[in-house]
Amino acid sequence: MTDWPILSTVTFLPLVGVLLILFIRDDSDSARTNIRNVTLWTTIITFLLSLPIWYYFDNSQSGFQFVEKTAWLDSGISYHMGVDGISMLFVILTTFLMPLCILASWDAIQNRVKEYMIAFLVLETLMIGVFCALDIVLFYVFFEAVLVPMFIIIGVWGGKRRVYASFKFFLYTLLGSVLMLLAIMAMYWQAGTTDIPTLLAYKFPASMQTWLWLAFFASFAVKMPMWPVHTWLPDAHVEAPTAASAILAGILLKLGGYGFIRFSLPMFPLASADFAPLIYTLSVVAIIYTSLVALMQEDVKKLIAYSSVAHMGYVTMGIFAANEQGIQGALFQMLSHGLVSSALFLCVGIIYDRTHTREIAAYGGLVNNMPKYAVVFMIFTMANVGLPGTSGFVGEFLTLLGVFRVNTWVAMFAASGVIFSAAYALWLYRRVIFGVLDKDSLKSLLDMTTREKAVVYPLVILTIFYGVYPMPIFDATASSVHAIINQYNNALSSAATLALK
Repeated sequence: MTDWPILSTVTFLPLVGVLLILFIRDDSDSARTNIRNVTLWTTIITFLLSLPIWYYFDNSQSGFQFVEKTAWLDSGISYHMGVDGISMLFVILTTFLMPLCILASWDAIQNRVKEYMIAFLVLETLMIGVFCALDIVLFYVFFEAVLVPMFIIIGVWGGKRRVYASFKFFLYTLLGSVLMLLAIMAMYWQAGTTDIPTLLAYKFPASMQTWLWLAFFASFAVKMPMWPVHTWLPDAHVEAPTAASAILAGILLKLGGYGFIRFSLPMFPLASADFAPLIYTLSVVAIIYTSLVALMQEDVKKLIAYSSVAHMGYVTMGIFAANEQGIQGALFQMLSHGLVSSALFLCVGIIYDRTHTREIAAYGGLVNNMPKYAVVFMIFTMANVGLPGTSGFVGEFLTLLGVFRVNTWVAMFAASGVIFSAAYALWLYRRVIFGVLDKDSLKSLLDMTTREKAVVYPLVILTIFYGVYPMPIFDATASSVHAIINQYNNALSSAATLALK
């Protein structure tokens, strides 16, 4: 395994699928079917090839594994790839969700199928690249390039206000990232390298850490998204096609959290400690405010989008609690949310494909003719609420436990989000699933097809499995999390010792 460039293979394999699709010239029904098949099998093979990364991963090591490095640009900028216990799991999550999203798009996308599938395969390569990059310039290239295919997917295959939503998404996320680029340049001038493992060991001056932290925060906060820079997310979700919403919620929102863990906390520990109260405040506001906003929504996708902002509030709190429970809980919450929120958007897509409306008032009584769908939707709703026995509980509980050790009041206010999430999630479920089936447009609806079951059943299994037995996740991330916490605490101790002198 050490001699085989598995990370580069997994990262760039989707582009092989793109080349195969480009050879399919005509636009007949059979050609479109071939394009879908090529895309599906490319994503499945990519997922299968990514599994050995986890299988051969050494949980006892905190450093980066499967490392590949070669010269790329002048000035020491290299093509440097590798994963630790944190990034490895996000690679697996990405490759796992992609085949499900392609299946979900099978019948929903009928126009420009070729371009749509190419955009998704390019998006997969860029997302995997973000989690594998060990050179900060390479990371930035992948991090920013992710915007392009998602911008195209929303703008071309989205809803009525798709152009507005896609430009809002693009401009919000690009603006924050310009500041991060300036910070990367400053780090290179200061440390003389763009190598991430070297930068992790470099001690930036305290005054410089403040400005670097703020520049990175501007980019990662928008990507999360944190309150108050979250307003692009509901519009993007509502207008995006189902599969794009699933990937947006499942993977793209995690880029900000991953950035905080990979860069902000270990590289700028003094600034992270100084700005922790700000993070706690913004996180609590996000949890309470966006939960209340979700209660007022009339669009199913917009309600789930606001719930995502609330759940990301737990993640940011846990990360900057900077203890084992907080960071482990934040990581688990991101992975769980990647499964659950993606599943909820895919579930919305199932009924949207039948009725072509997302208005909550247009539904009701679906349990009468779609009982299997009702059960699946209930499981994901309960996981979104954080019911014990589902993966949603583990992450929220640990983040609250980690924050409680640091600030009791913050934990108490954040815990109110559990009540609010139960309110809006159960209200949505009752309106859509229960009640009398009295709308003529719903009486002829059939339960889930075999293809739709193939999309949601794997997510059901994993949501329950990791809710009951989360140890595989914790075992993989433990060493990396310990290394980050030790580095953070050592930096604070050294600063305190210097201050006393």
